[in-house]
Amino acid sequence: MRKLLAITGNEAIAYAMKQINPDVVAAYPITPATEIVQIFSQYAADGEVNTEFVAVESEHSAMSATIGASAAGSRAMTATSSQGLALMWEMLYIASALRLPIVMPEVNRSLSAPINIHADHSDTMGARDSGWIQIYCENAQEAYDSLIQAVRIAEECLLPIMVTIDGFIISHAMEGVETFEDKDVQNFIGKYKPAHPLLDINHPITIGAIDFNDYYFEHKRSQIEAMNKVEPVILKIAQEFNKTFGRSYGLFEEYMMQDAETAIVVIGSTAGTAKVAVNNLRKQGKKVGLLRLRVFRPFPAEKLSKALSNLKAVAVLDRSTGLNAYAGPVCTEVASSLYTNSEKKPKILNYIYGLGGRDIFVEDIENVYKDLEKVVKTGRTENLINYIGVRE
Repeated sequence: MRKLLAITGNEAIAYAMKQINPDVVAAYPITPATEIVQIFSQYAADGEVNTEFVAVESEHSAMSATIGASAAGSRAMTATSSQGLALMWEMLYIASALRLPIVMPEVNRSLSAPINIHADHSDTMGARDSGWIQIYCENAQEAYDSLIQAVRIAEECLLPIMVTIDGFIISHAMEGVETFEDKDVQNFIGKYKPAHPLLDINHPITIGAIDFNDYYFEHKRSQIEAMNKVEPVILKIAQEFNKTFGRSYGLFEEYMMQDAETAIVVIGSTAGTAKVAVNNLRKQGKKVGLLRLRVFRPFPAEKLSKALSNLKAVAVLDRSTGLNAYAGPVCTEVASSLYTNSEKKPKILNYIYGLGGRDIFVEDIENVYKDLEKVVKTGRTENLINYIGVRE
């Protein structure tokens, strides 16, 4: 029997972790992800999971211990946010290079300085090229569902994966989340069979050996090829999830895109606000749409460019900034994919918004669509990079 629970995003993730029942969780608390490991540690203390919970002295240690546990042959998890993810930086690359199927919930929060504990995507965007699969969720329900799927994705691809939610907006906001029976989750993820466990003394291996210019390049190429094979695995597991549990997910979500002339590309919780703006403008006869990018790594360039190529103009909303880069990180990827994969290239605008947790409102997004309408009428884009809600 399924249960509809009124829980926060952090609680939904901790509950999914309980049902996954990993062998090892190593963690260090950091706002706004603290609740995830705090709640899970209570599950461990109460004997509701068989997990070895390891309380460590830093996030660097948390990822180090998780890597060790995964390499040994355990189903291993951790969770973090912001500066915690930044402190893991060195170990993120090791986890992916060693092809370890670690699953990590990550609560998006701005990076210091100045010190800020609220949501933007500067933390995970900074780690976008560390070799981890990245899934961005719109709400707590998707976070719960995605974490369950993430176990299968990581273990089939032999790559680590982070499932992200916006800090406080999702992590601390209460929603109705439909949860499954423990046995159904366990049946879906299956029993873990590590590919090359370090503790298998009958088949000894070396992990983390020195690798100079003789083979380093080839090993990096093998990582690239592994990531190139992730997309179909995500879609296959999503299809199985839909068949088992009745909820469908893809690489991205298209909303009112069938006849759209202009559209916004966005990731994370802001998609919910953007859908309200789309509904409002559709009532006025405006042909507007929304594409919510769910899987950012690997970036679904070919499929995304096909979905956007018939538009006249598109705006990409970034909740982080590339500072002096060509544009925000999401916009740069979208523009590159259209340039490479599509003969039809819509005009592109980039909007930086919500840094440090600043709110974005329906009216702000409606104004973005008005800007796109002007671009369509004039054929000109005055500024590639624009800013929403910042004081001049």
